[in-house]
Amino acid sequence: MKKIVTGGALLLISASPLVAGGIERAPQSLSALFEEGNFAELSFGGVDPTVEGTDIAGFDTGDVAQGYGFLGLAYKHQFTGNLSAAIIMEQPFGADILYPLAPAGSPVLGGTRVEVNSTTLTALARYKFDNNFSIHGGIRASKADGRVTLNGAGYSRIAPPYNLEIDDEWGLGYVLGAAYEIPEIAGRVSLTYNSDIEHDFDMTETGDVILAATGGITDTISGQYTVKTPRSWTLEGQTGVAEDTLVFGSIRWVKWSEFIVDNAVFPIATPTGGTVPLVEVEDTTTYTLGVGRKITENWSGSLSFTYEPSEGDTVSPLAPTNGRKGVTLAAIYTMDNLRITTGINYTRLGGSDLGIGETGNKTTVATMEDNHAWGVGVRIGYSF
Repeated sequence: MKKIVTGGALLLISASPLVAGGIERAPQSLSALFEEGNFAELSFGGVDPTVEGTDIAGFDTGDVAQGYGFLGLAYKHQFTGNLSAAIIMEQPFGADILYPLAPAGSPVLGGTRVEVNSTTLTALARYKFDNNFSIHGGIRASKADGRVTLNGAGYSRIAPPYNLEIDDEWGLGYVLGAAYEIPEIAGRVSLTYNSDIEHDFDMTETGDVILAATGGITDTISGQYTVKTPRSWTLEGQTGVAEDTLVFGSIRWVKWSEFIVDNAVFPIATPTGGTVPLVEVEDTTTYTLGVGRKITENWSGSLSFTYEPSEGDTVSPLAPTNGRKGVTLAAIYTMDNLRITTGINYTRLGGSDLGIGETGNKTTVATMEDNHAWGVGVRIGYSF
């Protein structure tokens, strides 16, 4: 049962590969580290989201969320009965939002765009004690880049269009965790902490707001600024509850309030003494619960549910979703040392009011509703 249906593999594909808390696309699970023996895995797939609504002028925003693909690699090596290590490559953070220009799109937000790309490499080791308790830890290197365009009447406070280019840059963080296993029932509980990662980005800003600030000398300014990707805690668990049946789940907390983009223009000071940030994202907690069942010697399946409650009254137009509810159906085929997992996910994205302005006193510029996403993923694992 443990070989056919492993909770770690199911957790990875059952966690919706969609924007959680704004720009998270992967749950950063370390399940490969808990595989038996030496193990290699390739994962890939795609997501097609639909996020649309109406601006305060009564115009449709159009579908602002662009589809995307994802890729992951993992290799785990068992050095001794107690010591193992793994290298994991994934794309945990990303965003691709585009508001169509008027007249086909919204005059309030049309032309606003955000794109974020990232790649993360994690190298970590695990030591398993004889009492089934283990500890794991390592380093995480993350490369990220992005670009933002603010346009439309909603951003009149900064005289749009405003353009921001963020060059790709590496940052370092660390991973720490512990686990306890009960092999007789395929049971395991693990807790993992991912530190925040600081990136010292080179940023280039252009726009009329800079032209006004420099007295007409230039509309472009460049500088280096620090941005954090947030820290997180992930609690994962699994246990056999009957012959050939496994229950699994996870709770993941991410401190998205640490994700702040400061530069020459942002945050903008207001006459009341407040500030207007480029983007604000609330902290999130995401819950996953599922069940896996062995059907034949080669086939098993799983059904899982994901829930992320909405946070805050309004969200940024650059991260226009607020909460989600998802269901994932996965099929696992195992033959000798090869395991192929294929899953399909449907997620309802929480409706949201989009706000621009001072923290705690934002002006609603659009309302997004009836949003959803379809995702498919494939994981190919080989033990040796």
